[in-house]
Amino acid sequence: SPDVKVRDDGSPVYDYQPRMGESAGNVNRLYTHDRQVGVVMGRESTGQSPAEGDGEWAIAVECPIGATAFYHARWNPSGDGAELWQPFATNGSLNNSQNPNPAHEGEQLAGAIAVRLTVQPGETVQLPFVLSWDFPVMEFAQGVEYFKRYTDFFGRDGNNAWAIAQTALEQCATWQQQIQTWQSPILQRDDLPAWFKMALFNELYDLTDGGTLWSAATEHDPIGQFAVLECIDYRWYESLDVRLYGSFALLMLFPELEKSVMRAFARAIPAQDDRTRVIGYYYTIGEESPQALRKVAGATPHDLGAPNEHVWEKTNYTSYQDCNQWKDLSCDFVLQVYRDFIYTGSTDLEFLQECWDAIAQTLHYLKSFDYNYDGIPENGGAPDQTFDDWKLDGISAYCGGLWLAALQAAIAIGRILAETTSNIRRLTKISRDIGDFQLWLDQSQSLFHDTLWNGQYYRIDSNSGSDIVMTDQLCGQFYARLLKLPDIVPYDCAKTALNTVYDACFVKFNQYLQSGDFVGQQFTTVQQARAAEQQGEEDANGEKTDKRAIADSSVTLMSQLPIGAANGVRPNGKPENPNSTHPLEVWTGINFGLAAFLVQMGMKDEAMAITQAVVHQIYENGLQFRTPEAITATGTFRASHYLRAMAIWAVYGVLSGKL
Repeated sequence: SPDVKVRDDGSPVYDYQPRMGESAGNVNRLYTHDRQVGVVMGRESTGQSPAEGDGEWAIAVECPIGATAFYHARWNPSGDGAELWQPFATNGSLNNSQNPNPAHEGEQLAGAIAVRLTVQPGETVQLPFVLSWDFPVMEFAQGVEYFKRYTDFFGRDGNNAWAIAQTALEQCATWQQQIQTWQSPILQRDDLPAWFKMALFNELYDLTDGGTLWSAATEHDPIGQFAVLECIDYRWYESLDVRLYGSFALLMLFPELEKSVMRAFARAIPAQDDRTRVIGYYYTIGEESPQALRKVAGATPHDLGAPNEHVWEKTNYTSYQDCNQWKDLSCDFVLQVYRDFIYTGSTDLEFLQECWDAIAQTLHYLKSFDYNYDGIPENGGAPDQTFDDWKLDGISAYCGGLWLAALQAAIAIGRILAETTSNIRRLTKISRDIGDFQLWLDQSQSLFHDTLWNGQYYRIDSNSGSDIVMTDQLCGQFYARLLKLPDIVPYDCAKTALNTVYDACFVKFNQYLQSGDFVGQQFTTVQQARAAEQQGEEDANGEKTDKRAIADSSVTLMSQLPIGAANGVRPNGKPENPNSTHPLEVWTGINFGLAAFLVQMGMKDEAMAITQAVVHQIYENGLQFRTPEAITATGTFRASHYLRAMAIWAVYGVLSGKL
């Protein structure tokens, strides 16, 4: 259902109704071929085209010569398992039972395979077991259906689980060797510590575990369309501000899929969606929300939509903020387009041509927020960038820097296209746009530095008066250097700012967490939490919250510092506001992005110190394969399975000279 509710944190949520346990009509069948044995768990055929959820599972094994395969093709998973366990415990066998009758109402089916063999002293035997499935259709809103990419190779009737399993049995040794060949050059590097290699490969889990979509090929999309969720909690696809950091893995490993995502954004930018919705941020601060348009023509959408609507077609799903007002998204789009062009060989002119009109339109749209015509769009109102609970006011270091880098990238793209087009009308349009971008760049470059530079770092913005040191203040500079564009700020100033960030947001912030000031503050929090817990305080769902356990874990975590670099603290490492959210969180992907920038600027030791701290937090605290967006000093975390954390591939890319 597309019905959406607003959670107490202001973000939209919808509920799926799972069909687990609706097993009437399910059928298990035994399949054999030479030494291959499998059980296919499917459904009685209706002769109709499959819908979402229609299809098969299979388990299969290749039985070695001299070994014996056993099966129990239909057993009761709701019982005690005795029918399976008794023969297996006796002599490693199963009872070779099969029953092709369909399950009746309320009955559930399961299948099992076992192989019995003798292993001689010193002998090694490899037994490949396969789990495969064939569910060819993915449905978004009711009736909005796509076939999955693999159906281009295995068919679309939902009866191919056995064929897929056989392919895996036949190819698994080759696949294993190919994986080893791919990983080996990295694993053999002596200059990369083991913990880094481990995290580098493991963080790729999100490419398949992140609610992944990959549609079948069409004439318009010859390799299909691709997308992963921002995370499981924030269920919308390919959030552009997040993938500015997290998409390096896709770019370096699956570059054509990466470009397919950017093409989807290019198509979405001109679109208008006049539906209105409530903005959740106002709900969290106790104010009445204005009705905001879903998507304004020319605005770069925040995301490519959610699974309960029509991904790739209905964009800008998130409603915590009005993303039409964001000051980073247009820049993020331009920078990723040019990045993808450069790092896929600088030859795909068709890709640039497909994206150019959207580039020109969205930069002109963003320029409309330059209310004083000084060349730089101003931040203002509700939080209007990726730190969407952190208000910036006026010219900001984060968005202003991205603006400068994006203008440079757009000028570079325009010149490439101008040199390769023979269409006079199009050449005239491109030249006019380049002229606009160059004028804005000339206006804003010195203004940015003169307004925000304080001798040690770039202030977060021009109007708030805050002295916070923002960790990601020079993301635009990182991208400019990544794209071989001119620096947007003087090199020496960038180096000084990075040293300040490292000292304040990492070194001194973690010293503060170990200090008496912080521990004393946390002790008070612990006492308050215990008192509340004893009073039986309930959360918003009416359930008792174990705040004592949460508070106790906060104190325990103190011995596990450092935890990474905070998003923004004062130069002494202390918070400007102890109750703020985003500034005091350690964002895993932002930390990896900062580390890549540090390597880029010759500060490898500092980069690896930050990276190691974050990897330690993930892999020593039970968060592996559910990497969060944010870790806090009080022992909590937020937004698991997060896309941005794949930014560790940016660290590797810069370290290895691939970026």
